[in-house]
Amino acid sequence: MSASTTRRSSRGSDYEFFQRLTDLIIATTALAVLALPMFVIAVCVRVTSPGPALFRQERVGYSREPFTLYKYRTMRIDGDDRAHRDLMLRELRGEDTSVDGSCKLHADPRITPLGRWLRRTSLDELPQLINVVRGSMSLVGPRPCLVWEAELFPEEYEARFSVRPGITGLWQVTGRSTLGTLDMLRLDLVYVEERSLRRDIGILMLTVPALLRGLGAR
Repeated sequence: MSASTTRRSSRGSDYEFFQRLTDLIIATTALAVLALPMFVIAVCVRVTSPGPALFRQERVGYSREPFTLYKYRTMRIDGDDRAHRDLMLRELRGEDTSVDGSCKLHADPRITPLGRWLRRTSLDELPQLINVVRGSMSLVGPRPCLVWEAELFPEEYEARFSVRPGITGLWQVTGRSTLGTLDMLRLDLVYVEERSLRRDIGILMLTVPALLRGLGAR
């Protein structure tokens, strides 16, 4: 092994250690501080529509290993995802699917009124802090995709699975739902190539104003 390879490996190990340490410190602190607001949101979800407060779903993580992702439930429990799948296929074919500046499913009938607000403010993602503490996610990384989505992604974007998925990332602070799937995948590769603790902190700092502006959220 060459000296340059050894140095790169050492830098990579240092980054992984400090990234995990940062994840744990921020996620555990946030869960403690936000415990009461998170409880109130859970109660509101339960009383405004039938079904559980938390939504559990299998997602694809590091090295394509499946894990259970936690979010507040924003959809009705009897929703049909066929329209979402069709939208994804069209985007991967390179079609322009944007409506009113958003590449998300337009006027998705599955989303509840409260769920629409939770998504717009990104409060629905707060339970993912549990995923960060458990190690299945990081604070910063590619979007945690569904199993069937991962099966559709072109092979050239496989590197996105070489890191843990994140609550926020380049996609979220760059444009979120104003960007299509292919744009998201390209940004994932940029992040994987350029990731560093400084870059992660920068993305976290950009996430706050992006949320306050409701950047691309639907």
